[in-house]
This record gives sequence, C-alpha cells and structure tokens, in this order.
Amino acid sequence: MKKSMLINSEISYSISKLGHKDRIVIGDAGLPIPDGVKRIDLALSEGIPSFVEVLKAVLSEQKIEKIILAEEIKMVSAKLHDEILLICKEAESEIEIEYIPHEVFKNNTENCKCAIRTGEFTPFANIILISGVVF
Repeated sequence: MKKSMLINSEISYSISKLGHKDRIVIGDAGLPIPDGVKRIDLALSEGIPSFVEVLKAVLSEQKIEKIILAEEIKMVSAKLHDEILLICKEAESEIEIEYIPHEVFKNNTENCKCAIRTGEFTPFANIILISGVVF
C-alpha cells in the first residue's frame, strides 16, 4: 500500500505522467470540464472533499512552477484566495501566480491533462497547476 499522503490511484497516476509545463485543474463542484479532459470526480456532497484538502494532497506529489487563478477569487472568495497562496508557497519556495478572467480560465481547462472535481461550493475555488521539474 502506498505510504504517502496522496493515495488516490487515478490522481497519483495522472501526476506521474506529467511533464514540464503540463497542466491539471482542481475545481469546485460546478466547474465545467471540457470533453476530452480526463475527469477525476471526488465530489460526494457539499464540501466533501474540500478544495483545500484536495489541493494539499495533490501538492504533496506534484512539483509546480506556476498556478493560474480566476481574478474574481480575490474579491469574491478572498479568504480562500489567501489560503491558496499560503498553501502553494509552502509547497514551492518560488512560484509564479497568474490571474485571468473566469471565462478565460474555463477555456484554459481544455489544455489540462486532467480535471479533479471536488465537493467545494465556494465561488471560484478553481486552480490550474502547471508542472515544474524536479531537477
């Protein structure tokens, strides 16, 4: 049995196949997932699992160099925004942060290798993680 924090086999497998600059998205319960993007649906009910729990688990395995957030999160879900920045900066000492309009964000999910759906109901609780390299 796997010993690390992330024990979901589909997520772990998806991360293991990522190369430099590849993308995955972690989304709230309402984020539309484009056809052709692998869906990993973890949502059970409102808030379960939470966006933050899933983000922490994914970051325990994925090396990231950049994150993309909807610019609306700063105003509409400021507390979650601050928590995301803290979690990502704890995971990676240097990380680039990009903000884009939510409609553009949704279009950008088409370029992701997989989409992880959470049970989160907080508005704009979505993030695109861009892989870095471990060397």
